[in-house]
Amino acid sequence: MTVDGGVDEQAGWSERIDTSTPHPARRYNYWLGGKDNFAADRESGDAIAKVFPAIRTTALENRAFLRRAVRFLAAEAGVRQFLDVGTGIPTANNTHEVAQSIAPESRIVYVDNDPIVLTHARALLTSTPQGATAYIDADLRDPASILAHDSVRGTLDFDRPIALMLIAIVHFLFDEHRPYDTVRRLVDALPSGSYVVMTHGTSDLASAAMRQHAEEEIRSGRLRLDAVPRSKDEIARFFDGLELVDPGIAPIVEWRSTVPPQDRPPLADAALYGVVARVP
Repeated sequence: MTVDGGVDEQAGWSERIDTSTPHPARRYNYWLGGKDNFAADRESGDAIAKVFPAIRTTALENRAFLRRAVRFLAAEAGVRQFLDVGTGIPTANNTHEVAQSIAPESRIVYVDNDPIVLTHARALLTSTPQGATAYIDADLRDPASILAHDSVRGTLDFDRPIALMLIAIVHFLFDEHRPYDTVRRLVDALPSGSYVVMTHGTSDLASAAMRQHAEEEIRSGRLRLDAVPRSKDEIARFFDGLELVDPGIAPIVEWRSTVPPQDRPPLADAALYGVVARVP
């Protein structure tokens, strides 16, 4: 079954589409060759690609990590509920597709704050008859609104384990957004046996030349980053008190990859860490 976000909520989506400001989901869509983006998204995407030419590789490897993480959760950890915050515009191998291919009864709630994402989600992210999907219009910066949403509470059972998916979204939280407190509020709502999955941008894996180029572009004003790369130690703080699943905090191209090392892209071409951790 499929559960939508409610008629009243959907009615205001079209009025909120801001085509003058780049949105991460639409920019990601542009990098992957999609058509659901605007000039501002493409200009921002091109500016970032000049500094990080392998950004499309990063996007593809991030999606591959999601597939592996969800497969682990559904097949090995027995998780049947997923809260995917920062859904992005649907592409192949979305969270519910991977989970329900293993366990058709899996229940998934997608969360995003971009009307275009939600419109596509309603049209394309169709559940199996045994399971359920829901899509809500909410913002990671307001975790209370996510947790209190009727579709979240109506789709997920907070007495049973839930996988909180934070894929390439937390690095859009600046210090003023209180990122550690924001993530912790979501984690604290999860029952024991739940999991937290995160990919996060980092400069740890970039080459010295790439870091220098980025700094020069930022100083010149040609590049405006709307994300905060964090070090491995900074990312580890999000998982205080949780049990890291082997191999812990690792570059996404290495996390439980079945691709031979010699065939993987260089770490600098996919400068994200990936993490899966269990709530004790």
